Amino acid sequence: MTNPLINLLAEKGALLADGATGTNLFNMGLMSGDAPEMWNTEEPAKIRALYSGAVESGCDIFLTNSFGANASRLKLHNAEKRVHELSRVAAEIARDIADTAGHKVIVAGSVGPTGEIMTPIGSLTHTLAVEMFHETADGLKAGGADVAWVETISAAEEFRAAAEGFALAGLDWCGTMSFDTAGRTMMGVTSADMVILVNDIPNKALAFGANCGTGSSDLLRTILGFSAQNPDLPIIAKGNAGIPKYVEGHIHYDGTPELMADYAVMARACGASIIGGCCGTMPEHLRAMREALDTRTMTERPALEEITAKLGAFTSASDGTGDNEPAPRRTRRSRRTNA
Repeated sequence: MTNPLINLLAEKGALLADGATGTNLFNMGLMSGDAPEMWNTEEPAKIRALYSGAVESGCDIFLTNSFGANASRLKLHNAEKRVHELSRVAAEIARDIADTAGHKVIVAGSVGPTGEIMTPIGSLTHTLAVEMFHETADGLKAGGADVAWVETISAAEEFRAAAEGFALAGLDWCGTMSFDTAGRTMMGVTSADMVILVNDIPNKALAFGANCGTGSSDLLRTILGFSAQNPDLPIIAKGNAGIPKYVEGHIHYDGTPELMADYAVMARACGASIIGGCCGTMPEHLRAMREALDTRTMTERPALEEITAKLGAFTSASDGTGDNEPAPRRTRRSRRTNA
């Protein structure tokens, strides 16, 4: 039996995923240091508003408010015994929003990293990591998620552990890593390495890709790196809305809706078929991305120079693989702050 995500992708050719969770919740009053997952039971109306904002903006996929719903992260809030509950409720609210939407919408259960470093460098064992991911995935499945969606991963070992946990829960999955260190993840994984990784995992992902990282320019260069390997799986691009800047005590992202519209069209041309935003991406960005994907075409993959001209300079000289030359650094065009 095929998954609803794959069915919808086959029907539409490209799917719009959602934007930021944290940015939107902070705008609703979440305080720095608080666990967003606690709002699933304490502020369900705000979580419904988060999900509805994505659906009403035209998204085909939205992620649940469960990024930090694992025992390691929730232990910091004395809530490690509530992993299953908070994951389940996150998905239950999402399922209700999706089932009453005016178009087909996929509920993706967000699963973030454990926050710990795995052996042999750190102390987190493979067995314990699998157990953590299994617990979260089981809660998401009980709540009605269509897929698990592990994101912002930097270590290949943790990516494998997540896949194994999803297999134990019997839940299909997608996975993205964050390439934020000179074209590599924090643990040194390149775009080429990730393609090898996803091909090697027995419990195959439905799709894979990159999220967060630095700016949208860097993310598209990573997407081009995936495409160069001719992967069999659909590619996910979920880039930040510009570059984070510290303004009057708060983090703001400088990407306008117009920039994110350009990013979305270019991401599809780079080879991505599931395209969304990450940090700083608000409903107004998503609406612009939806319109751009529906009305604009780009038949050729953009050159690196074209990416920097449209979206701004790369933050590193290369993508970490040594297979490309850096594009000329351009001055970032002036943009209004939208975060």
